[in-house]
Amino acid sequence: MSIGEIIKEYRLKYDHHTHTIYSRVGPYFHGKGRIIDNARAAAKRGLDSLAITDHGPFDFYGIDLRKLPQMRRDLALAKAAFPKLMLFLGVEADIVDTENGLDISPEDFDKFDFVNAGYHYVPRCHMIHNFLAFKLPAWPSRLKERLRAQNTARIVKALRSNDINILTHPGDKAFIDEHAVAKACEETGTLVEINARHKHPDADDLRIYKQYDVKFVISSDAHRPRYVGRYAESMALAIEAGIDPERIVNIQKR
Repeated sequence: MSIGEIIKEYRLKYDHHTHTIYSRVGPYFHGKGRIIDNARAAAKRGLDSLAITDHGPFDFYGIDLRKLPQMRRDLALAKAAFPKLMLFLGVEADIVDTENGLDISPEDFDKFDFVNAGYHYVPRCHMIHNFLAFKLPAWPSRLKERLRAQNTARIVKALRSNDINILTHPGDKAFIDEHAVAKACEETGTLVEINARHKHPDADDLRIYKQYDVKFVISSDAHRPRYVGRYAESMALAIEAGIDPERIVNIQKR
């Protein structure tokens, strides 16, 4: 099925994983647009709803939790400008070695409309070893397998310890046991993301996830407003993997 045919037949209902200038480190903006810029792009693309999900506080370009009131105000201004668009304030938490497995504590959950979570190169997650293992083909296989077990255990713990909405880009930036992660998503009802920005999960990964009773969600993971609502390539990947479109919660036939 071509990209043009996909766009003609299917629409994206919502995009619940996008970033803004609130993802930043010092003067460097990891996200390149304001909340209202993402909202404008979502409205232009005919989305029903949009979530702002900047990175968790352990990330080098993570949000400052003290700025959440300002983010809420920005969200209200965007809502006034685009009243037909539902807007949510979420977060893309980092999966790390903490008591609940995330850099968002249980007491901070109610500050967000929902919490997504994914693996990133941040402290307290074997960051350097994972980076080298994932980037260097010659990295010793025994070390990769040890990291795979550690990464998988960390993700499973986070899924079982928290109410996570979307597991973002599983398998990207770190090797994991897809079967074990899929089983944990099945048990917890966590959505498995098909990410428009990253290479994983790829078609082979998705063929594993589809063996389990999980639902999928397509996310743009937009770091620039122009990428908000991007979905066609991810839909093509899902079709290649043999995933029934009915299992993708934010895809709708036109």
